[in-house]
Amino acid sequence: MLEVLGSLAAALWAAVRPGTLLLGAAAFLFIADFLKRRRPKNFPPGPAGLPFVGNSLQLNPEKVHLTLQQFVKKYGNVFSLDFGTSPSILVTGLPLIKEALVHQGQNFSSRPIMPLQEHIFNNKGLIMSSGHIWKEQRRFALTTLRNFGLGKKSLEERIQEEASYLIQTIREENGQPFDPHFTINNAVSNIICSITFGERFDYQDDQFQELLRLLDEVLNLHTSVCCQHKGDAASSFREENLIYNTLDLFFAGTETTSTTLRWGLLYMALNPEIQEKVQAEIDRVLGQSQQPSTAARESMPYTNAVIHEVLRMGNIIPLNVPREVAVDTTLARYHLPKGTVVVTNLTALHRDPAEWATPDTFNPEHFLENGQFKKRESFLPFSIGKRMCLGEQLARTELFIFFTSLLQKFTFRPPENEKLSLKFRVSLTLAPVSHQLCAVPRG
Repeated sequence: MLEVLGSLAAALWAAVRPGTLLLGAAAFLFIADFLKRRRPKNFPPGPAGLPFVGNSLQLNPEKVHLTLQQFVKKYGNVFSLDFGTSPSILVTGLPLIKEALVHQGQNFSSRPIMPLQEHIFNNKGLIMSSGHIWKEQRRFALTTLRNFGLGKKSLEERIQEEASYLIQTIREENGQPFDPHFTINNAVSNIICSITFGERFDYQDDQFQELLRLLDEVLNLHTSVCCQHKGDAASSFREENLIYNTLDLFFAGTETTSTTLRWGLLYMALNPEIQEKVQAEIDRVLGQSQQPSTAARESMPYTNAVIHEVLRMGNIIPLNVPREVAVDTTLARYHLPKGTVVVTNLTALHRDPAEWATPDTFNPEHFLENGQFKKRESFLPFSIGKRMCLGEQLARTELFIFFTSLLQKFTFRPPENEKLSLKFRVSLTLAPVSHQLCAVPRG
């Protein structure tokens, strides 16, 4: 029987030319790909894509967030894109972003899971989970962080203590050029470590340094630790989820704040007149001996405005963390089927000439009015709605205390005969390219 089947297969192969077979297979794949990518009825318009790769080749991988702005001009504030895996839309403008993430937040609360992410995260943790798992884990993380000091004086004191270690480490550079990257990473990660592990790590600790190196390399480690239990099959409280929560919080609590601080020092070195105004306010309110605290923030509107402008111009998460439509829904009269990936255009929001007087220039006056700090509705570096950054309060406290402490003790300048730039590297965040600064002690 097997011999007969083998002979039949050989006869069929001989009768059909290999080239014809391959051509037929290619045609089948193209037709299948076309049917898969066919836009649903009343789906947002967008640029035509190529088979299998969609619109990927039309985007500059070094500055995707900037390339997309060209499509906004052509197709409007809601348009579709195909990144080669699933239908996606880009949402631009505050009214539509609020409509999607706040007013219809429940419909836009899921996370898209790409094949690699599915392999790594398996719908676990805080950042990439959805539905019941996400709600349960977010509630747990918020409660745990509060129990460990979030929003309390004790946590602020830990940040002040770490700022002192950071200042001492930078002082040892003696005003000579140094790369601030891992020094700042050390300090910021120690805050999460002190919350979750109950201790900080010395900047010379080899294991800690290796952890930070891997964090920078992969950019998806995070941290949160507390007792959980195994058992209830309907519950997401399992050891595996605890590990993913830990990785998520370590990433969210280290990389984003550290990168923002590095942008802040870089902007100060490039704008010495602004740095001088910050230092004048620090000297007037705090002097050289009083440690910065959040209680002093209201008395320091210029410093607060500078930090907000760093967040606006640093633009470290330019397209926000993507969402996925959880159920069939409508946005701006367009039909979005369940599974549509939604990207919100924070770059356009933070560089909108209708909202910002000098959108492409570092200008703290954007957050000042009659000398007082002014909140801006079109400023969403921590996102908005149910899935906004749960560590916003911690990040704001860290940014103010670390930034103010550093400028209280040092003046940051470019190395002699070197020109600093605002070039960035693209990964999960937009971070400054590797550079060196001189931290010249004050007083």
